[in-house]
Amino acid sequence: MAGLPPLVCGSGLRKSTQVRFGGYQHSPAAQDGELWDMENLSSDGYPLLTPRRPRWKAGSLAKPNGLYAKDELYWVDGTGFYAGGVRRGTVSDSRKQFASLGAYLILLPDKVYYNRLTQEFGSLEAGWSGTAAFRDGTYAGAEAQGNTIYAAGANWAGRFRAGDAVTIAGASAEGNNQTIIIREIHGDELRFYENSFTPAENQRLTVSRDMPDLDFLCENENRLWGCKGDTIYASKLGDPFNWNVFDGLSTDAYAADVGSAGDFTACCSYLGYPCFFKEEHIYKVYGDRPSNFQVMGSASLGVEKGSHQSLAIAGETLYYLSRAGVTAYNGGIPRSVADAFGGVRYHSAVGGSDGVKYYVSMADGENRFHLFVYDTRYGLWHREDALEAVGFGWNGALYFLSAAGPLWCGGGARTVPEGAVSEGAVDSMAEFADFTQGSPDKKGAGKLQLRVELEAGAALAVDIQFDSDGVWRRVDALSATQKRSFLLPIVPRRCDHCRLRLTGAGMWRVYALSQSSRAGSALKSRPGRQ
Repeated sequence: MAGLPPLVCGSGLRKSTQVRFGGYQHSPAAQDGELWDMENLSSDGYPLLTPRRPRWKAGSLAKPNGLYAKDELYWVDGTGFYAGGVRRGTVSDSRKQFASLGAYLILLPDKVYYNRLTQEFGSLEAGWSGTAAFRDGTYAGAEAQGNTIYAAGANWAGRFRAGDAVTIAGASAEGNNQTIIIREIHGDELRFYENSFTPAENQRLTVSRDMPDLDFLCENENRLWGCKGDTIYASKLGDPFNWNVFDGLSTDAYAADVGSAGDFTACCSYLGYPCFFKEEHIYKVYGDRPSNFQVMGSASLGVEKGSHQSLAIAGETLYYLSRAGVTAYNGGIPRSVADAFGGVRYHSAVGGSDGVKYYVSMADGENRFHLFVYDTRYGLWHREDALEAVGFGWNGALYFLSAAGPLWCGGGARTVPEGAVSEGAVDSMAEFADFTQGSPDKKGAGKLQLRVELEAGAALAVDIQFDSDGVWRRVDALSATQKRSFLLPIVPRRCDHCRLRLTGAGMWRVYALSQSSRAGSALKSRPGRQ
């Protein structure tokens, strides 16, 4: 209990006062005055006990499939991709992952892009199939043997660019089936280095520029990085379209396998390195070009499968959900920050950050979702409500998209989004852990004193429960327009412990809590006797 030590009078009356109110502590080891359960509380007023500020509803989606923030908000509603509220493309009806590289915004698993400058939307992959010929041609203005693919009316320039790596399939000569880099495009001709092919006519070919099937994606040092299974991939430098360019240059793409058990579960950029996670391993890629890239791994708590969206940086620390609960990672040995949850295990986490606080929406063992907030300044958890988040994004304020449809802006926004509507007065609740007054003896409850401030229109009810009998007894219902203390008498009752619950609506603040009790004997009461 954070406050003043208990005072024991000569009459045996014990009084304790609490002036600092911590966070969520849903553990059997919770002490007097700690919060066992809560609804919509916040650390904004710490050390005072306060509810969170009302959120702002900035929009609503019919089928939320993803949210991302960069220069503006991007989301997927059903099969529609939206940039700043305007539909820009069509995608599959599934949950999305986002990453950005320069002007390009990338969406998985569709392998599509959106150019934020030109507003162009399209596929990262390209292909052509038809009848073509392998011929002699020219390169850099000089004659060259076996370097040209000719196809009348192929419109190569509309599909590919010089520097693209393409995969050729269907040729009768096996050596012509290969992945190779286009050097020049001229009309109906694709030109490559000399002696790339064996000349042949009337070939039924497929020419394609492919992107690996990636489970997870991030950006680091002007490259896209991704992973699937046991393999790490990197795109060509500054080019999200090419993943198979291996020219011996510093701008090449990159791929490497790792040998640990299990598949990758997430990836992100942190402290200047691309980081890849399995449930029991963390890998970092060092180096600045493919020739000196090194994949270094450690057997550490990684991201739990299904919680790849839980990764977020708050207070310069990376947080995510691991098998051991919510975990903090500073680039060394991960450490759990999940003691406050006791024995409750969570899964399917989605996380976000406003830079100081880590927000995570996750489901418990009964698949009920909870939105928790970890304040990195104080090391405190607070539970807000049962919101199931699809994604978070920072765009001058923290936005989060609910699986139920609403797009919310956090109550701490410096500027209210245009057209946003406040959710109104917030219902809140604080249930304290058992008050034992530091004694295992039976005690007689005496009186309760609260120093509390309520804003206009707010209300706060106080209930008490004895010896975990499941019955909440109303002590009083408070209303006030200015800061003041309330003295709340309690019908004396001999008990081993008691619990206190505050239920409010609107904004209120508790500055201090005092409780008095009279010491009793260590004898247990007989059945039917208090």
